Amino acid sequence: MMDKKVEKSTPALQDAAAIAEKLGKLRIADAVDALDALDHPIDVAVVKAMPQSLAVQLFDEAGLDHPHEIIQDLPEDRAVAILDGISADRRVEIFRKLPKDDRQRLTKLLSPADQASLAQLLTYKPSTAGGMMTTEFLSLPPDLRVEEALRHIREVAKEKETIYSIYVVDPATQQLIRPISLRDLILAEPSATVGSIQRNREPIVVLPTTDREEVSALISKYDLLAVPVVDPSGKLIGIVTVDDVIDAMVEETTEDVQRFGGMESLDAPYMEISFLGMIKKRAGWLCALFLSEMLTASAMQHYEGQLEKAVVLTLFIPLIMSSGGNSGSQATSLIIRAIALGEVKLKDWWRIAFRELPSGLVLGSLLGVIGFARITVWQVAGFHDYGEHWVLIASTVAAALVGIVTFGSLAGSMLPFILKRLGFDPATASAPFVATLVDVTGLIIYFSIAYEILKGTLL
Repeated sequence: MMDKKVEKSTPALQDAAAIAEKLGKLRIADAVDALDALDHPIDVAVVKAMPQSLAVQLFDEAGLDHPHEIIQDLPEDRAVAILDGISADRRVEIFRKLPKDDRQRLTKLLSPADQASLAQLLTYKPSTAGGMMTTEFLSLPPDLRVEEALRHIREVAKEKETIYSIYVVDPATQQLIRPISLRDLILAEPSATVGSIQRNREPIVVLPTTDREEVSALISKYDLLAVPVVDPSGKLIGIVTVDDVIDAMVEETTEDVQRFGGMESLDAPYMEISFLGMIKKRAGWLCALFLSEMLTASAMQHYEGQLEKAVVLTLFIPLIMSSGGNSGSQATSLIIRAIALGEVKLKDWWRIAFRELPSGLVLGSLLGVIGFARITVWQVAGFHDYGEHWVLIASTVAAALVGIVTFGSLAGSMLPFILKRLGFDPATASAPFVATLVDVTGLIIYFSIAYEILKGTLL
């Protein structure tokens, strides 16, 4: 088996230099896609064959799918050279995915400065500003002249994550004084000091524990290229750049969509996660929802006597349940998105309730009219005979739709607030979960209304 694998891979391994040369002629993003498309260990051979500068550029891109796997199999000197050349935030992303033994082995080979930066960044959760930030930012003392600052920027530009956002810091305490832009420096008088470039506004900063969604909201609201990360004393310890936020938000949105579909978020791309891993991610939620749906069967058993007397009511159970679930899912989707965008806060729950209550009544009334009309047309046209009390049956369906859609809208809008108040991700309020909740309560509403309207006739 091993011999066949070697024989199959040998031609590609021999072409590694040619492939590396072709990658060097592509745009970096396209070269990353091409490298991702190669089998392992062909990608390792290609990285070994390419110039060091190109390898650093490729590993510095967030789009590279498995950089940790390539790093593991590269010669130590090559791996360390790449890790030393990439940005601090990318380095920590790779180290988080490395096995413990490889992490310890490679850490010892890094420079003392890189080791200190890595140790600091690994203490923060990936979902926080500290976990996303880079320590390779451009800072200047306030007494430095502008012409000297521009000369300094030219010297260190290649080592920094960005040169467009610059930070004036106290050289003694490293506390942030103010951010300035490269544009500010270029437009300033060469003889002026960096500290004289005034900005009257307080700098926008975040703590290392700030959630990445809040960081994203700040960058979006104020059109920032980067946001500084400071410790509680005001010392500048890193920055989060807009490209890192975009990558993080793509990941966050993917997780929310997967949770909203009624499953755990995947740890890898769909085509790469193992069969067993996929089952584990989906089975838990499906079992929980199945057990919840058993409550629906229990509710129907409770009303078994009514169903025996008025079998016609069973015809509209799917209609009733789906309408309630759909209205709840709509409301949940709207509120989860509004919370994510910062359009509503936890304290706004009562405003949302007063908004969704009349909305549910109007939407339920609309569906009730359609339901009543449908039963009427089928009865009059002779498509189906609902019996002598068909008007009462149509009224029951119409009234039930009003009640169930109203409840679904209210419950679906409040559930994300409840979860957020309890410390859970609002996206956990998945559409299947809301539908299950409304199914059970919908049956109770339906049969309660049916009992009141049909009492003395069919019931």
